[in-house]
Amino acid sequence: MKAVIDRIVENYAVILFEKQGFEINVPVELLPKNIKEGTWLNVNFSVDDNYTSEMYRKNKELLEKIKRKNK
Repeated sequence: MKAVIDRIVENYAVILFEKQGFEINVPVELLPKNIKEGTWLNVNFSVDDNYTSEMYRKNKELLEKIKRKNK
């Protein structure tokens, strides 16, 4: 998906997703160093199955610990 840096306000870039019709604010430090207003970005999201499973396991353990503590 494509998005454009609309403007940079303080330490945030306002990124417009033109086709989708929305904008987001992203800390500039998370973006490539050479961005400026008018820079187009390729935006891709991917699922991290391993991290998702790990966090699910940790959260389940924490919930069980809380349940045991409240008995």
